[in-house]
Amino acid sequence: MRIGLTGGIAAGKSTVSARFAELGAVIIDYDALAHRIVEPGGEAIARIAETFGPDALLADGTLNRSWMADHVFGAHGKPGARERLDAIEHPLIYRLAAQQEQSCAPSDIIIHDVPLLAEVIDSIPFRFDHIITVEAPVCMRLDRMIEERGMSLEQAEGRIRHQSSESERRAIADMVIDSAQPMTKMMAQVEEIYQYLLEQTHTPA
Repeated sequence: MRIGLTGGIAAGKSTVSARFAELGAVIIDYDALAHRIVEPGGEAIARIAETFGPDALLADGTLNRSWMADHVFGAHGKPGARERLDAIEHPLIYRLAAQQEQSCAPSDIIIHDVPLLAEVIDSIPFRFDHIITVEAPVCMRLDRMIEERGMSLEQAEGRIRHQSSESERRAIADMVIDSAQPMTKMMAQVEEIYQYLLEQTHTPA
């Protein structure tokens, strides 16, 4: 069974994903895959430098993340910058995700943890049995980004602005987890969903 897991930035998706892993799900973490392809020697790094210029890399050859964030999502971003970056990264990420799936057992519940699933739902080369989105009010997410990630309000608003809206995520999802509720209630909801998925995998066709 293949599940898509998404949610707005700072909505609590990583917490939900970690709980699913504890319960026994196989997690394919697209953020981790994205980091992997831009490591020194990674498949994307040379193409990013070629596309965005030498300032995209630090002196040691690693990705200049703050520069890229500013020039893709921030005030210095040029039209089409996000699309150019996606065209480099997405095919490589999808290939790694498919490779990870190859080691899974037929009975596994495989969760693709994809922050931008709503943006790529028409192009991602996977079909999902269920899609779960983790949601919280924008004001709460802004506070989390400022307090926990050290972002300025402008940076936090920019990240949210460059993502799909809550309504767009809800439109592709058949399950919604409310991370504004107390943690114990949210975890109980996660466990209830996982039990439901387990029951589905053991139901005869």
